[in-house]
Amino acid sequence: MKLQQLRYAVETFRCNLNVSEAAERLFTSQPGVSKQIRLLEEELGVQIFIRSGKRMVAVTPAGRAVLEIAERILRDTQQIKQIGHEFTHTNKGELTIATTPTLARFRLPESVMQFLHAHSDVKFSVKQGAPNDIIDMVLRGDADVAISSQATTQSFGLELKRLICEHWGYAILLPQSHPLAKLPEIELADIIAEPLLTYEYMLQNDAPLGRALARTDVKDCRIALAANDYELLQTYVKMGLGVGLVDAAVTQAIDDELILRDVSHLFTPDSVQLIVRQDLLLSNYIYDFFECFSPNLTRERVNKLLYAPPVDDFSI
Repeated sequence: MKLQQLRYAVETFRCNLNVSEAAERLFTSQPGVSKQIRLLEEELGVQIFIRSGKRMVAVTPAGRAVLEIAERILRDTQQIKQIGHEFTHTNKGELTIATTPTLARFRLPESVMQFLHAHSDVKFSVKQGAPNDIIDMVLRGDADVAISSQATTQSFGLELKRLICEHWGYAILLPQSHPLAKLPEIELADIIAEPLLTYEYMLQNDAPLGRALARTDVKDCRIALAANDYELLQTYVKMGLGVGLVDAAVTQAIDDELILRDVSHLFTPDSVQLIVRQDLLLSNYIYDFFECFSPNLTRERVNKLLYAPPVDDFSI
């Protein structure tokens, strides 16, 4: 049995049994993936995947058990490599952060600059995605830490832990000539009477907009554009497509023709949170990154929050 075979089987499962996609992610050929999975099944004496012709269509009960253990083996293997790296290169390594486009632009840069100034030998990278996508990146091991300020549809089980750093409010983005810009105070009824441009996740029932609507007789509102890209929302607000419901922290990127009105009091704030796997080996420089991002996240504090008796959420 080879680690490569386990990796091929696990990646095929992660790709919804699409062998071509798995091969592409693994930088190898489709026949090579299929052959190695067959060899693994022959050695184990059980069938992992159910096939229809050349296509894999389902996972057998035995296959699910094998894949669960295989994922754990692959994670443990990565941890073993990391341990060796930790003790031989305490100030060198890799750190991949997954975050949303808004945080990547407005919240992360200062922390990254501070971190890289102290850790120039760390290979640092940032990946962007929707809230659920960046959590998937952490679960798959494609990112070490996810940073999100937004609600997700995923539950946090024992695999993941999150550290809540701060709260994030919301604002309305308007053309300066818009009638709402002239109101002394903007109410929820004023906002939902307009076509809205906002983030995709805000369409979820448990997002701040959904929770705000639940407190009214209005059960729906008109969404003119839903996008994770703040600049795209800003462009279409400027064109007059509607009003933008955006993070209150984006003031430094406001176009001269637009204004931002804080409406945080109308919505339950979201929390900026760092999300990591429970089994992530925290190297010295990861601890340092946490503290660069939030001064309250000292090594002692992080250890207390992550490794205390299991509780869903930890707050600073």
